[in-house]
Amino acid sequence: MKPTYFIYIFFFLFSLGLTQAQVRFETKVSKSKLGVNERLRVDFEMNQDGDNFNPPSFSGFRVVGGPNQAISNSYINGKRSYSKTYSYYLTPQKRGKFAIGQATIDIDGETYKTLPVSIEVTAAVERPKDGDNAEYVASENVHLVASISDTNPYLNEAITVQYRLYVSNDVNLTRGFREIDTPKYADFWSQTISNRGNFTVYDGEYNGRTDYRYIIVQTTVLYPQKTGKLTIEPLTLDVPIDVETNKRDLFGRRLMTRVNKTISAGNKTIDVKPLPAEGRPDNFNGAVGDFTFDVQADRSSLDANEALQLTVKVSGKGNLKLFDLPSVKLPAALELFEPERDNKVSTQTDGMRGSISETYTVVPQFKGDYPIRPLSFSFFDPKTEKYRTLSSDEIVLNVVNGPVTSATTSETTTNGKNPVTVFNEEQFKYIKLNTTLKPVVTSDFFQSGLFWSLVGGPFLLIPLFIFIGRKRKKRLRDIQGNKLRRADKLAKKYLTEAKRSLGDKVGFYEAMERALHNYLKAKLAIETSDFSKEKITGLLHDKGAEETTIATFFEILKSCELARYTPASSVAMKHDYDKAVKVISTIDKQLIR
Repeated sequence: MKPTYFIYIFFFLFSLGLTQAQVRFETKVSKSKLGVNERLRVDFEMNQDGDNFNPPSFSGFRVVGGPNQAISNSYINGKRSYSKTYSYYLTPQKRGKFAIGQATIDIDGETYKTLPVSIEVTAAVERPKDGDNAEYVASENVHLVASISDTNPYLNEAITVQYRLYVSNDVNLTRGFREIDTPKYADFWSQTISNRGNFTVYDGEYNGRTDYRYIIVQTTVLYPQKTGKLTIEPLTLDVPIDVETNKRDLFGRRLMTRVNKTISAGNKTIDVKPLPAEGRPDNFNGAVGDFTFDVQADRSSLDANEALQLTVKVSGKGNLKLFDLPSVKLPAALELFEPERDNKVSTQTDGMRGSISETYTVVPQFKGDYPIRPLSFSFFDPKTEKYRTLSSDEIVLNVVNGPVTSATTSETTTNGKNPVTVFNEEQFKYIKLNTTLKPVVTSDFFQSGLFWSLVGGPFLLIPLFIFIGRKRKKRLRDIQGNKLRRADKLAKKYLTEAKRSLGDKVGFYEAMERALHNYLKAKLAIETSDFSKEKITGLLHDKGAEETTIATFFEILKSCELARYTPASSVAMKHDYDKAVKVISTIDKQLIR
């Protein structure tokens, strides 16, 4: 072979080695053209590990996810293949042409930059899709909607706000959601009817799509107390959502990944109409609805100084708790006592129903016939948009026996009484004139046993306080012991929900898996999207956890996954619970050494 061939072969192999060792750092986008209502995935990918990664400013976009980091390290036929990617999810802020700027990273002491990538944002598309991002899929398939029965009610007219959680068939939703922010309803009288623990699933439609189902999270009945435009604050939930991934298990079924989304119903505005001034009765006191009115006495014939019960009652549907009943006026010869109010009102989805009543005790003082004049009650009926006035019948009380007065009959209100002329001293026969008085026996408290006990007792407690204080200081100085005690408490805290679900296999292992994940997120400051066995193992090892403890932790996680598809007894669940408490406590003790 000629020497020239050796030179060619040498240069070929040398150039091949340079090609294999060449650093590659580039920007990849999910699409170069998208609608303003779609999302864009941007990956910054490199073939060697680096430090000091700096993303571009993403001008014209808003970051809604990321950065998510993924590392691939494999060996094929003895050749190492390495890839590291930083991923971002962006939403456009307006239409136009934009550029994903340069990102930089330091690799082996050299700074590398990506090339800018042009992106075109068009008008909104009909059905935006981004199936690679679980966060995006969850947000596009779960919605919280506030449905209002009437956006233009009258003042004090009942309206209903129903919060519906819509879920498409593309994702799964557990019942473990929780309220983050509850509306205050500052300008309303409100009554919430919660459906927690008693959900019914309905088939529904959302934005024209019929592949949705929904549950009613809660129903709130509101009575506006002001006119004009009023804002109903949003209900906000934290919802765990299971989204299908592209990975499959041994049986070919798609694996699910769980993401937590904060979902809000958004602000709602209603326009409250004032009650009409035309035709408003003088005795109208704010009642709005549909009512009946009645005044009854439990008897109409009695003797003087005997008592009867006079009841004023309003029944029906409306703002029963938000107005006063008509006041009673009686002749001066009838003594009237303060009424007892009785509310038999229930709040249903369409408003308050029931009755309110006030019962007066009336005691006649003199013989004779006394009329109780009719009472009137006025209310506004929002269905007919008119005022109505109801009147009671006149009641005549016949006082058969008792003292007689020549004073003319006059009327008084519950706030005062007119003087009457008394001609019979029998009226005061209930007053006692003879008394029995007894001397008050006094005791000499000064210098008694109780006196010296109260004086000297605090001094005797001083040594006890000193002893307790020393024990407390000693406990506070035991830093290592305090940390270990806190570790045990933390383990039980994270697994409280799982303990409550003992006996329910699915609920128990879901709660325990969620507790273990939350524990890792709290201790290692990582997100769910960053969960990988290699990363978690490295972080725990760097913080001082032992290999056997880390292995035990992952065994429990694997047991939680397998237990969903295999039978599990209460004894096995109790064993897994105790094992989880022990391993969390052990990890905490090893991390704080």
